[in-house]
Amino acid sequence: MTPKTKAPKHLRPETAAWYVTVCGEYQLEDHHRRLLRLAAEAWDRCQQARQALADNGMVYTDRFEAPRARPEVSIERDSRIAFSRMIRELGLDLAEPEIKPPTIQPRTR
Repeated sequence: MTPKTKAPKHLRPETAAWYVTVCGEYQLEDHHRRLLRLAAEAWDRCQQARQALADNGMVYTDRFEAPRARPEVSIERDSRIAFSRMIRELGLDLAEPEIKPPTIQPRTR
């Protein structure tokens, strides 16, 4: 980690701390940091949706008195999927901190 490594300001404090920790434990190039930022944003969005669901419940009644899933259900699901994909893309689910995450090699023709 370089002294200049800072988390994006819009992240929740816990997520920002995780971002800085990952930057410190892994050798990340610029495109890796962008994927890490997307993962952190997806995590925060998921947590926001979870809080809304805890506050408002998972279902509401529409104007026809039919039960409907709240939009936050989809937001939480989509954010979970995005987070797990970014983590997999970075190789954080497989790599040890001392090992650089796998990088994509250009194709040889």
